[in-house]
Amino acid sequence: TNLHLESIVETSDEWIRTRTGISERRVLLHPEDHELDSEVPFESIKTLATDAASDALAMSGLSPEDIDLVIVATSSPDDMFGDATSVAANLGCKNAVAFDLTAACSGFLFGSVTAGQFLTNAGNSYQNAIVVGADALSRWIDWDDRNSCILFGDGAGAVVLTATEDASKAGILGSSAHSNGMGYKQLNCGYEGEARQVATPGDGTRLSKGSYSRLAMNGKEVYKFATREVPKVIQEALDAADMEVEQVDWLLLHQANIRIMETVAKRLGIPMENVITNLASYGNTSAGSIPLALNEAVRSGQVKEGDVIACAGFGAGLSWGAAIMKWGGSDE
Repeated sequence: TNLHLESIVETSDEWIRTRTGISERRVLLHPEDHELDSEVPFESIKTLATDAASDALAMSGLSPEDIDLVIVATSSPDDMFGDATSVAANLGCKNAVAFDLTAACSGFLFGSVTAGQFLTNAGNSYQNAIVVGADALSRWIDWDDRNSCILFGDGAGAVVLTATEDASKAGILGSSAHSNGMGYKQLNCGYEGEARQVATPGDGTRLSKGSYSRLAMNGKEVYKFATREVPKVIQEALDAADMEVEQVDWLLLHQANIRIMETVAKRLGIPMENVITNLASYGNTSAGSIPLALNEAVRSGQVKEGDVIACAGFGAGLSWGAAIMKWGGSDE
């Protein structure tokens, strides 16, 4: 909670809530905690992703064997080579191809659009896909930096996408995406290897032992980027869907900061009561934030079958994108 953070860095519950909209967040514990106390559950990106995907699969009514594609959008995998194959195996998706997709806080949005392309591309046999957004940025933030450690939490969410002959009834109606590497310095987590001398003939060879630096973010510049570009990309997605903003039932943004959501909603002319958010309870969970918020909105009955959702992700890269989705799943 924010109160816990008051004992870690110079901050306050009021300062965090008024500037970010966050009250609490969840974080993964070190694996040794489970080894020392068996009552402490073992959790990782793989377990969070598997649990989220399992819940989505149960809601869909499909069996694991029905799934043709599993995409795990994450920038903080347990395995550098990717977690998607392990998640697919944990689920029992024996017929699925699985791979990771890295696009930071835009990851779930990009992953969903990518899965949609597999499902609609002529000449293939893909019918059902699972898209997971999962991140644990608590592993990579500087817990002595009050500007960043207050923002992030760990979590995962998932959706099941199914090919349909009538795309107007459900699915991704239109999308748009962009990236700009010139903004890389505003938000990154760069490689920072330690020197490792290898005894090759002669003077030896100096290699690098892999590791990464702490997450670095220019909050002011990221805020300006998000509030400038997100309304534009949502309008582009609406144009691609041949729709107007008045036809949108819900606005669902990457859960980064309540001020960003308020500004984007205002610029689009969407009232805040039509903005889906659970930021206060989870903080910024990167690729996990959009599906986590969608899951709660669907299960609570807020989002109902046939509702149109304008969804946008934005983050490191810099990258940003939007999709107009019509919810077609069960709202029970």
